[in-house]
Amino acid sequence: MWRDESVTWQVAHRPLGSIAELLGQVDAVHGLYYLLMHAVFLAGDGGGTGPGGGPGAGGLWALRLPSVAATALAAAGVAAVAHRLAGERAALWSGAAYAVLPPVQMYAQEGRSYALVAAAVVWATYLMLRERWIAYCAVLLLGCWLHEFAVLALLAHGVTARRSRGWRWSAAAVVALLLPLAAVSAGQAEQQLGWLGRPGWRDWAAYGVVAAISLLLARSPALPRELVRVALPLALLPPGLLMAVSLVHPLYVDRYVLYALAGPALLAGTRLAAARGWWPRLLVAALLVPFGWWSLWLRTPESRKDDVPAVAAAVRERARPGDAVLFLPSRRREWLLSSPDLYGSLRDLALDHTPAASRSLQGTELPTAEIWARLVEAPRVVALLDPAGQPLDPYPREAVKRQTLASHFDLCSVDEVRGARIAVYAQPGRCP
Repeated sequence: MWRDESVTWQVAHRPLGSIAELLGQVDAVHGLYYLLMHAVFLAGDGGGTGPGGGPGAGGLWALRLPSVAATALAAAGVAAVAHRLAGERAALWSGAAYAVLPPVQMYAQEGRSYALVAAAVVWATYLMLRERWIAYCAVLLLGCWLHEFAVLALLAHGVTARRSRGWRWSAAAVVALLLPLAAVSAGQAEQQLGWLGRPGWRDWAAYGVVAAISLLLARSPALPRELVRVALPLALLPPGLLMAVSLVHPLYVDRYVLYALAGPALLAGTRLAAARGWWPRLLVAALLVPFGWWSLWLRTPESRKDDVPAVAAAVRERARPGDAVLFLPSRRREWLLSSPDLYGSLRDLALDHTPAASRSLQGTELPTAEIWARLVEAPRVVALLDPAGQPLDPYPREAVKRQTLASHFDLCSVDEVRGARIAVYAQPGRCP
């Protein structure tokens, strides 16, 4: 479980009133998802806590089950679209193509909202083709309230159904009913998305590869033109627009538009279904080798930025009764918040108000002078740090933590865990 999943786990375990207070301050864009997961954990009898008070096997199962189910539903939706536009054989190939895509598999096994958003957009696409406009509006709005960047699917649908009066009314209704969430989340954008930078060359390269493959497949005379009009805009427009806007105001992360991969899956699946001879089987066999390796790698801790249970286990091994804990930077408090029994046994030197009391994700910290005063009095400190080489936060609180540890303490030990370092400091001469 990595830190984004840990946020889901600890927020969804808060009382409903506390969740509502949090959403008024931050993370409103994920509000509906947190409420859904709150219900899931209630149905799962508390989410299956482990021996340290954090997620056990049952808790992780419940955390990820909605994403697994949503990915199955999205693959079925891709198949339904292909079946309507190109027949049964195209449906089988397209649904399978979507399911095996590595990014789809990645978010199928992650406790965040992106797989659910993709399922909503895919089934909204199907309902658009059936001209079921009330159902279309309801399903797409559900996707938008799970993550508001699902609204970019309207651009793709507009290319397909722009002459339909039903689509225009539905699109207007979706936008109007999304405005309350957009207004709240716009006020939270600075703290919500302040960590984002502009798309890098890897982002542009990935988009370029997907776009080139999609355009190449779309040129095939074997593909029904109506399917191309559905799939190509879905593949190109949502990520392309978000990346273009991000050149001015960074907003782009690939998972925010995961649903766009339904487009290339439809194109590739329908093309394979139309192919005859030995080459389609050879191509599929060749692709299954790297896809299979990637699929296995995605199911290891190395596929994520960090490993929250491993960090908590490492702290549990090194901490002694009465030890203080310090997070550098403060947002890494998330590593222990999903292990409340362990976190509660340590004295958090910099904490002013808990996450629940401050209606925040990681709590608020004391002024700089108070952090320094508490820190210099501590006999022994367990510090949780980012991996070596990561940029250091320039904020005064973070600077005083680093400077005080360096000037008033001896470094007793430092151990690396996936995506983190666990450093033990003691007053001079007191390291074992």
